[in-house]
Amino acid sequence: MKRTRLLTKATAVAVISTFALSGCGNAQNATGPSVPDTITAEVAYASRDFNPNSTSSAMTMAANWYVVEPLYAFNYSDYSMYNALAKGEPVKVSDTEYTVSLRDGAKFSDGKPVTANDVVKSYERSNKEGGLYSPMISFIDSVEAKNDQEVTFNLKYPFPAFKERLALIKVAPASMSNDELTAQPIGSGPWKYANITDQKVTFVKNDLYNGDYPAQCKNMVWNVAVDDTARVTAMQTGKVDVMELVPTLAFDVLQKKAELKTVQSFNAPYIMFNTKQKPFDDPRVRQAVFYAIDAKQLIDNQMAGQATPTTSYLIEEYPAYHKASTVFEHNVGKAKQLLEEAGVQTPIKFTLYSTDQSWITQLAPQIKNNLAEIGMDVDLQSMASSALYPNITDRDDADFSMALVAGDPSVFGNDADLLMNWFYGDNTWTHQRTFWYGSDGYKQLHELMDKAIAAPSDSERQDYWDQCFDLLSEQVPIYPLFHRKTTTAFKKGVFSKTEAIGTTGLDLLQAKLNH
Repeated sequence: MKRTRLLTKATAVAVISTFALSGCGNAQNATGPSVPDTITAEVAYASRDFNPNSTSSAMTMAANWYVVEPLYAFNYSDYSMYNALAKGEPVKVSDTEYTVSLRDGAKFSDGKPVTANDVVKSYERSNKEGGLYSPMISFIDSVEAKNDQEVTFNLKYPFPAFKERLALIKVAPASMSNDELTAQPIGSGPWKYANITDQKVTFVKNDLYNGDYPAQCKNMVWNVAVDDTARVTAMQTGKVDVMELVPTLAFDVLQKKAELKTVQSFNAPYIMFNTKQKPFDDPRVRQAVFYAIDAKQLIDNQMAGQATPTTSYLIEEYPAYHKASTVFEHNVGKAKQLLEEAGVQTPIKFTLYSTDQSWITQLAPQIKNNLAEIGMDVDLQSMASSALYPNITDRDDADFSMALVAGDPSVFGNDADLLMNWFYGDNTWTHQRTFWYGSDGYKQLHELMDKAIAAPSDSERQDYWDQCFDLLSEQVPIYPLFHRKTTTAFKKGVFSKTEAIGTTGLDLLQAKLNH
């Protein structure tokens, strides 16, 4: 471990040196956009799947915010909602029927009018069996075109977050094929795609947009820079106007050229257990792992303080937050006691698998040391998500014990039911991965979640959700170690109004440029 610490320090020095040297060139003027009439951004993730009704890519989902409108959209800085393609609020016909009217004169960027049929087709694509979005809109029974301008939603049962979930259904022309949507979708938003490559996404202003948030310049370019140093160098030398996911090592360097805005995010490292693998089939053993891991030390050392300790599955900033009955603070004695109560004979040996994001792999050595203190001899193995899930965890005969993975479903919204269903619902996360589906804990959780949805008042609903968060803190089939903070850099002098967001991506739809 001593060698690991030395390597970590050496790497940090090298990164800081690179960032500092990047400022030695001639930076461009910091009083306007780096390129005239253009917003230039550095984004941290890559993908070529732009299908607005099925993509799971954080980058392409964020890019589609500008191009393909839902009926109602989130302002991701605070999760307030605004009318996108909808003309006004949903009209309630009954507890299970609503009508939504489309914005007058709305057109796609190819000049064709947006019709109710486009909404129906987009719903059908989003609700495709086995699709990513289908479980999140499963409460909808049917969607029908009442006429060209009105859409009727029939629900299976009353659903309190109906309007929020409509943000998941991005409306594209009914005539577009899946291949066309994946490559370069057309929408009715303030921007349209001009060109998409692996390295760059180029947008141009959609002159046909007639909504509330028109594009404020002619062009927008997103440079894809997965490497932290590349993004920081571009920002430091004045080549870009906004950058997502600023690494903490670059804070001091960038503050001279940029305004840094940091917000709490839901993004977290999760310890995920194979709950059918002994001894981790016992919740007490899973709890012991969380008591053994010194999350505060991880935050201080590996995250440079840019994270918040877990006190619940949700973060405090979310409206349904409740401090869980079990909060894991570093306590080796408590961990050993739980192992003894569960009848675990130590030492036990297993492999801790992890995804290969740098900030995740940096956590693993300390976790290994912490677990050694309670008699768990851990080997570390890191691999890309594209290898870890299909080869190790997503198999009916999976024999792994534990994995360290990253996750952030808040790009879909921040309502408690959606966020719990992501990791603990009837899906891959429970049928495989945690293998928690059908367990007593799973059944208890979903009984409470069903009661919450059916509750006649917000206070009763919150009571049931509180019980859910307590239960999850006791069962911990997969659970966050901490929640990250996210920092966005804005070039000084470019924007008169900006808001950072906690989820992945850049939400500049309501930002204001200095002209």
